[in-house]
Amino acid sequence: MKSRLTLLLTIVSLTVFAQPAKINNENKPKLVVGVVVDQMRWDYLYRYSERYGTDGFKRLLREGFSCENTFIPYTPTYTAAGHTCVYTGSVPSFHGIMGNSWYNKALKRNVYCTEDDSVQTVGSTSSAGKMSPKNLWANTITDELRLATNFRNKTIAIALKDRGAILPGGHTANGAYWFDNANGQFISSTFYMNSLPQWVQNFNAKHLPDTYLKQGWKTLYPINTYVQSTEDNKSYENPIPGEDNTFDHNTDAITKNKYESFRSTPYGNTLTFEMAKAAVEAEQLGKSGLTDFLTISFSSTDYIGHAFGPNSIEAEDCYLRFDRELGDFLKYLDSKVGKGNYLLFLTADHGAAHNVEFSKEHKLPAGVLDDADIKKNLDVLLESAFGVKQIIAQVINYQIYLNDEIIASSKLNRAAINQFIIQELLKYPGIAKAFEINQLNDLMLPGPLKMMVANGYNQKLSGEIQFVFKPQWYDSWSTKGTTHGVWSPYDAHIPLLWFGWNIKPGKLNRKVYMTDIAPTVAALLRIQTPNATIGEVIEEVSK
Repeated sequence: MKSRLTLLLTIVSLTVFAQPAKINNENKPKLVVGVVVDQMRWDYLYRYSERYGTDGFKRLLREGFSCENTFIPYTPTYTAAGHTCVYTGSVPSFHGIMGNSWYNKALKRNVYCTEDDSVQTVGSTSSAGKMSPKNLWANTITDELRLATNFRNKTIAIALKDRGAILPGGHTANGAYWFDNANGQFISSTFYMNSLPQWVQNFNAKHLPDTYLKQGWKTLYPINTYVQSTEDNKSYENPIPGEDNTFDHNTDAITKNKYESFRSTPYGNTLTFEMAKAAVEAEQLGKSGLTDFLTISFSSTDYIGHAFGPNSIEAEDCYLRFDRELGDFLKYLDSKVGKGNYLLFLTADHGAAHNVEFSKEHKLPAGVLDDADIKKNLDVLLESAFGVKQIIAQVINYQIYLNDEIIASSKLNRAAINQFIIQELLKYPGIAKAFEINQLNDLMLPGPLKMMVANGYNQKLSGEIQFVFKPQWYDSWSTKGTTHGVWSPYDAHIPLLWFGWNIKPGKLNRKVYMTDIAPTVAALLRIQTPNATIGEVIEEVSK
């Protein structure tokens, strides 16, 4: 009897251990949705709130958790660095994405953040697809989720901008898709695939950009009700390419480079939402029993902001439309993935400055300086002082790159050159500080600014001299529209909303950082944080 019982237990034991392992995914979301709204200032959450509906931003604020004081912890505050920081939890010092572009001394030219000549465009005959995450040193939270599932889950990344899709998707995305001006369609590169999936081909075949452009862009409401914005016709607004700077925008009449113009309309966001829905359905995101990841970056908010400025009717109308479409998208996720089954965060890659002429119009100090002009002027002064041409290799990202070869071959005194440049930079009315970056520890700088400069300094990729603008000054060749990139709160203070799975309603006023997003997602999913993360978990999000 005893031997029979032993045999029975042995058979049962072997049977149990022979069964394929089942994944208990009850304590994880079916889908993570990362939303980056390009150039969304934090105050946009509330500036237009009286006109927002109940299902978009207000739903996220009502049912989700808002980190009200989220800041970017580095400079420069540009798109590529911002998207990278969100998904790596790291800074340019470690992840290597210095800005949208930076100067490479070895190549003696500017390098674009996602350029890669070793790959080819997929879905177009243009060169817009010769892109990959090759220049990204670190991995991302999307990569870590792929690693945690032994690459059995899916990551899909979508944006109009290549950098808005590629960098969030990381190195292991199943697909990254961005918009090509040449054909008005979403494309990819051979880094990810050799041909577009059938669902992407079908989506492109709808030619939605053409349909949207034919509608024209009129305000959602009577134009005289846009009291949070300046009057419509302002000389410091740029036009939509092929059109003008006033409503109604007759986008149906644009013929030349119409898909480039398309980006500067709110329909770019509409197209992105529709592409995201198509991805959810075709890729069956959230249906595998594993946690999938969908990254979406909305680029048209940035194009419109750059063209018209944050106080324009165009900017207000764009966000009112975005709020509606965001509400519809949340309802879509509720129906397709299940309410409470997906984790969503919404943030921005940077903010934006007020237009300089708008500021002056209201007696606020402001100004612009152009990197190209700074380089041109310094070249003349340096040649006069040291007798050698081309001592400066490049001026970009608020940094001076010196020409090491010329300085060495001419046997010039580098320390003297540095001090000369610093003194000349400080003569500009808009420059508050200039210094050698490698002397940062010895400088008397406010703590937050010193942290941001240090986090943005990369010993292999940075220049030698950094300059810092006064508040409300920015780098531009024009006083029209606006831009971003500096340390000031209008560029560095961003929204951060958490919603859905395991998120309880609440609000946090203590300061947190963009670098905290990835480790917080990692903690919620119980996976490893990305390999260059310097951020910390925002514990209040899930309490």
